Amino acid sequence: MAFKTLDDMDLSGKVVLTRVDVNVPVEDGRVTDTTRIDRVVPTIRDLRDAGAKVVLLAHFGRPKGQVVPEMSLRQVVPALSEVFGTEVGFVDGGYGEAVSKMSEGDVLLFENLRFNPGEEKNDEGFAKRLASVGDVYCNDAFSAAHRAHASTEALARLLPAFAGRSMQAELEALEAALGSPKPPVAALVGGAKVSTKIELLSNLVTRVQHLIIGGGMANTFLAAQGADVKRSLCEHDLLDTAREIAAKAGAEGCTILLPRDVVVAEAFEANAPNRVVKVEDVPDGHMILDAGPDSVAHIRTVLDGCATLVWNGPLGAFEIAPFDAGTVDAARHAAELTRAGKLVSVAGGGDTVSALNRAGVADDFTYISTAGGAFLEWLEGKTLPGVAALEG
Repeated sequence: MAFKTLDDMDLSGKVVLTRVDVNVPVEDGRVTDTTRIDRVVPTIRDLRDAGAKVVLLAHFGRPKGQVVPEMSLRQVVPALSEVFGTEVGFVDGGYGEAVSKMSEGDVLLFENLRFNPGEEKNDEGFAKRLASVGDVYCNDAFSAAHRAHASTEALARLLPAFAGRSMQAELEALEAALGSPKPPVAALVGGAKVSTKIELLSNLVTRVQHLIIGGGMANTFLAAQGADVKRSLCEHDLLDTAREIAAKAGAEGCTILLPRDVVVAEAFEANAPNRVVKVEDVPDGHMILDAGPDSVAHIRTVLDGCATLVWNGPLGAFEIAPFDAGTVDAARHAAELTRAGKLVSVAGGGDTVSALNRAGVADDFTYISTAGGAFLEWLEGKTLPGVAALEG
């Protein structure tokens, strides 16, 4: 994976069109979570230190090519200024005039690019309009890299392009996890449904030595092996698909780990009466809501023998106690191995981030991606247009 970074560029006095993801939650006109803005800070700091004129390109919501006032990026400016520690300008038109007034170190935000229908159509005309006011292009929005839009793909082909610090960190982490990882490699994949992760599972069994399957999708694999999962979430129409993935894993030398024991309950609610049973002994009227202690012990043992871990999705219904225990236990063990320098751990996906935060170990993993769709598509082995456009 060859791409230029900020360290490869002479940016003094240059106008740097910088694609960022500041699609943050807003309530009553105020930003309620600055996590995505925080991730951009290293890039903004280094660009300003290099003497660049920083123009931020971003989207907000899904206005579908129309001007929707409540989706204006103007409301994000105060949070940007506070987090960046400098005044951030804003312009909703007249790009050239606004940029011509910038001095080195200034930061300027353009209005929501998706107000223009050319953005999501990857229109070269719109990209050229943007390129006309810039000298170089920086992409620091991995979370939007799976979309071929004007500001993520076409623009990168019109100007000298490089990756920002957040994009660089993401790509280096993914390369360490699956591109050129240190073996043995384990992938832990959880979540509700096999149907949403068929491509992911099919790709991973060709890339890793151990595939740990949890959550509702584990029930589908168990049922495919003949287990009676009773009232558990299970996609019975995908049993053949589960068998095909298992057969492919066998041919590739990848071991699939499924639960040996499970935590079951009659109701899906917090602190519902529950018990641990073997997978073949799920009682009538019960549903599987978490991996059992023997299953988690097995996962811990496998991780002890691995050098790399990719994690996407929980082992059980982690949102409610006590069905978060399996996920929390496994996550804490992975974090312990990472802290000891024995494991490179890369995790991503919305539920995954929430689960690791719940376990109190998000800061202990080697890298956590907040990218969602882009992270999943990369794990599926797909080419991300925004990344491909940076390679050269």
